[in-house]
Amino acid sequence: MLGPIGLGQLALLLVLAGALSGCDASDLDKPSAAARPGDRVAARVTEHTDGDTLWLSGIGKVRLIGVDTPEVYGEVECFGREASAFVKRLLPLGARVRYSLDTDERDRYGRALAYVYTDDGRWLNLLLVERGYAQPLTIPPNDRRAVGRSGPAERLWVSKLTTFSEARNATR
Repeated sequence: MLGPIGLGQLALLLVLAGALSGCDASDLDKPSAAARPGDRVAARVTEHTDGDTLWLSGIGKVRLIGVDTPEVYGEVECFGREASAFVKRLLPLGARVRYSLDTDERDRYGRALAYVYTDDGRWLNLLLVERGYAQPLTIPPNDRRAVGRSGPAERLWVSKLTTFSEARNATR
């Protein structure tokens, strides 16, 4: 049985343990509270699907907003496998990322619609366009980051032909 001093020390330890548990990196694996559009929420990559779809802890299957990569399922399109491989190299399983939602949080297939950022702050959606693995695809109302005609991805895409657009046009 603990005496008065032992109980006080135990209570202090419990309070400290509770306070410190809020800083635990394992929180990345727990579902996040409902994020508001624009909030950047920490997560980890748990699975890869293709170049514009991946799985994140706490939110599940995520479709990248504002970009379209070639398909790798069904009718496989040119550079689809390369786009998928790029995302796998950049964000291996377990990689820390941040994501933010826009107006519509999910699409008709139940996928979360998000902008994804690497651990060092780079915007994955734009990187895919810059590297030629995707083309811009803006579907309102999810256009807060202006990936469409007046946004950075569209300006880049219009200024030069991307690998994806060249390949798509060559196969038609």
